[in-house]
Amino acid sequence: MLALAACASVPPESGSTHRLSAQAIAAVRLDPAAAVAALNAYRAGKGLKPVLLDPALAAMAERQAKAMAAGNVLSHDVAGPFPARLTESGIDTWKAAENLGGGYMSLAEAMTGWRESPAHDANLLLTEATRFGIAIAKNPDTQYGVYWAMEIAAEAPLPAAAGEGVVMTLSGGATRPR
Repeated sequence: MLALAACASVPPESGSTHRLSAQAIAAVRLDPAAAVAALNAYRAGKGLKPVLLDPALAAMAERQAKAMAAGNVLSHDVAGPFPARLTESGIDTWKAAENLGGGYMSLAEAMTGWRESPAHDANLLLTEATRFGIAIAKNPDTQYGVYWAMEIAAEAPLPAAAGEGVVMTLSGGATRPR
């Protein structure tokens, strides 16, 4: 399995709480249909096939976003290592990626932030992707207030052309064999 991970956020401010009010944070919403439309419009503009919203990936994204909000941290490992979370979520794939974000107050802001980051953009444009899940979690007593998680994956099984010994790529460029 090849797993890619990247994270993005708005620059943190000093102090432990988000600069916006609890009321502004509470007003943030995520419309899954709008997320499907936004991601697929972006992918179509790059000549890529659309992806479908996958309930298992959405549930995985929700667990990750909630763990980050509860822990006041942007981390691919706060809810467990990415490959383990894929397995625990029942995601059968040979290639997957994760984008995280903090402080974005809308889907448009999150998508813009991810598109402007080369690593995150590569995840959005994962050629083999066929499905994705996205979620937010909120905690006004934290640094970012709103935490975003997107999981994107290819279908299983591994294509014959991919061969053996695929390497899992983790955030920060570290690699380890799977």
